[in-house]
Amino acid sequence: MQVSVDDVRVLRFDDGTPVTAASAVAPLGGGWLVAQDDSTAAAWQRAGRIDPLRLLPPVEGHDRFTEAAGTKRLKPDLEVACPTDVDGRPAVLLLGSGSTGRRMRGVLVELADGRPVVSVADLGPLYARVADRLGLPLDQLNLEGAARTGTTLRWFQRGNLAAGVPSASVDVPVAALVEVLLGRAQPDAVAVADPRTYDLGEVGGVGLAVTDAVALPDGRLLLSAAAEDTPNAVDDGPVVATALVLVDDAQVVAVAPVPEVDGRVQKVEGLAMRRVGDGSVQLLAVVDADDPGAPSVQLDLRVVLG
Repeated sequence: MQVSVDDVRVLRFDDGTPVTAASAVAPLGGGWLVAQDDSTAAAWQRAGRIDPLRLLPPVEGHDRFTEAAGTKRLKPDLEVACPTDVDGRPAVLLLGSGSTGRRMRGVLVELADGRPVVSVADLGPLYARVADRLGLPLDQLNLEGAARTGTTLRWFQRGNLAAGVPSASVDVPVAALVEVLLGRAQPDAVAVADPRTYDLGEVGGVGLAVTDAVALPDGRLLLSAAAEDTPNAVDDGPVVATALVLVDDAQVVAVAPVPEVDGRVQKVEGLAMRRVGDGSVQLLAVVDADDPGAPSVQLDLRVVLG
């Protein structure tokens, strides 16, 4: 397997302010919805422009959260964006990482007559059940990626080998999650099944850990993974390398590095499928620079499966 970077774009809103901490991406309304894990708003990229889209109300008066300002603990930390639908209308499901109690919310963005409609729900009981199925204490939960495979969402725990936590996943039904976000069901009604663990290897003594995933037509998954030297699920650390990993069920089939851009490691945190064919896959990726003043970038990746 080989990965190449076909294009690199800096993400800025139309008023010039940067899109920061890009953590997930999904198609919406002929464009792309990009989650920012340090904000209550997403970036809606369409028709040659990028506009903010409010997802959550301010938290203690804040809409953006940084360690320097002492507000990082307040952030909603939305790390998953998954395409879905509501009664046949296109929608995107966004999910927090669960790494603190404040990060256990879900957001549903649906398009009604082309306009976004946002629904929010507290999913604390669901996150507790996911941690239980993965055999983790709740304070080690860090759900940073997901891939939709038919009617199922495969939801990924970002591992941390330094803390003895492997990358892992559980399966939950997408429709049930949507029902909860619409207020039609309770979070504890969502089934959590089929826990899996993944051995993604390491780079320079730092374990690769999953940051997002996309499903291929043949049922296999492509995972993005980062080797980030951090002791826990909350603090950032230096990222020594990133890679894409092809898995079949829980078996690693191939690992390939994501090329550096201008000599910098690209911490891919979100993946979306663009097209598949002729033994290759074209992906849209978003990169979190772990710098609150730096705009995120978007990569066009080409993956030759071999």
